[in-house]
Amino acid sequence: MEIYIKLFEVLSPVFFIVGIGYFLGKQKSDIDTTFITNYSANFGAPALFIFAITSSGVTYDVFSEYFIYSVIALICFAITGVIFLFFMKKDISRELPPFFLPNTGNMGIPICLFAYGSLGMGVAAAISSLVVLLHFTANIFLASKKFDIKIILKSPSTYAVIIAVAFLYFDLEMPKFVLNTVMLLGYAMIVLILMSLGVSLTQMKVFSLKSSLISSVGRVIIGPIIGFILIKIFNLSGYAAGVLLIQSAMPSAILTYLIASMYSPKKIVDNISSMIVVSTLMSLITIPIIVFIALKYFS
Repeated sequence: MEIYIKLFEVLSPVFFIVGIGYFLGKQKSDIDTTFITNYSANFGAPALFIFAITSSGVTYDVFSEYFIYSVIALICFAITGVIFLFFMKKDISRELPPFFLPNTGNMGIPICLFAYGSLGMGVAAAISSLVVLLHFTANIFLASKKFDIKIILKSPSTYAVIIAVAFLYFDLEMPKFVLNTVMLLGYAMIVLILMSLGVSLTQMKVFSLKSSLISSVGRVIIGPIIGFILIKIFNLSGYAAGVLLIQSAMPSAILTYLIASMYSPKKIVDNISSMIVVSTLMSLITIPIIVFIALKYFS
């Protein structure tokens, strides 16, 4: 019974806040979430990375180890996406990002924090930092079919991760006033983005349910299976293995839709939008199962 109470404690805050956003989106259909997107990209996400990495108690060795595991996992996710898209006769380049870029930040980090405490948040941030960096590199490259180093250099998250990892590597202590500031900025972003996710579910449409269901299986079902296989191959255990499993189960990131809308044709944008909506709705069923497994066997 205790594990079910823990499961409720972990998931109910996240799903409740998403539900608030969904309710607000239904009440007012023209809610503009641009402010939230800008805030998150320029202040919230960088602050959250600094706070999660430097204050969690995770060592540099653990951080770097799971950063590497996440590289392997994302490569496997990408291979899965290529296979799915090939047989579905889709645009492999432009429609690949939702397969290998899960929502490890806005959904993954808070769930891992509630499941495993600050240590879980630190490992979750290691995985999420890679995903964010890939959004501004691989995601934009695949969507636009051209690479621009300036985008990476203009991303505050890039510098935030570098600074945070440097503090971790040299075992430096972040000043208390900085930690307090980035904590407030980061936690505010989580709340705003989760509500924004709920609003987005009322605004984004599903254009092809069958295709979206098939694609979403590749994200929220095959994803955690890959995560579990990696845990067994590398003989991982404890909270960090649980975090890897949970992060592997996250639905497609909304940022893949935002980037696609800037660089890709409308048909591609519609397909990505559909996959995000369906994978997110499917995750309401799959995430509780995966978190239950993580809490039961990796704690």
